[in-house]
Amino acid sequence: MSKRGGFQGGMPGNMNNLMKQAQRMQRKLEEQAKEMETREFTSAAGGGAVKVTVTGKREVTKVEIDPEAVDPEDVEMLEDLIVAATNEALRQVETAQAEQMGSITGGMSGLGGLGF
Repeated sequence: MSKRGGFQGGMPGNMNNLMKQAQRMQRKLEEQAKEMETREFTSAAGGGAVKVTVTGKREVTKVEIDPEAVDPEDVEMLEDLIVAATNEALRQVETAQAEQMGSITGGMSGLGGLGF
């Protein structure tokens, strides 16, 4: 009759290795999150008439508007260009963060329960 349940053989050592790997991954995530906060992402709309720069923390730091894009008769177009450039810059942040996460986790998924 075989014994059921419990750890057998070298399982506790494997668990220690797994925990060490998780801790290393957590440190890498924290380091790269800090790095991401300092990065800037710039996007343009309207053929460069409007440029918006955001940080990795999703904060708008700069808006550049070509004076030619300022038409008092069509303020709505300028507003649309600002929104489009801002949204694209924010998408760049999301893409960079996803790529960064993929490089750390090696494409693993389902780590939410481990706090990643």
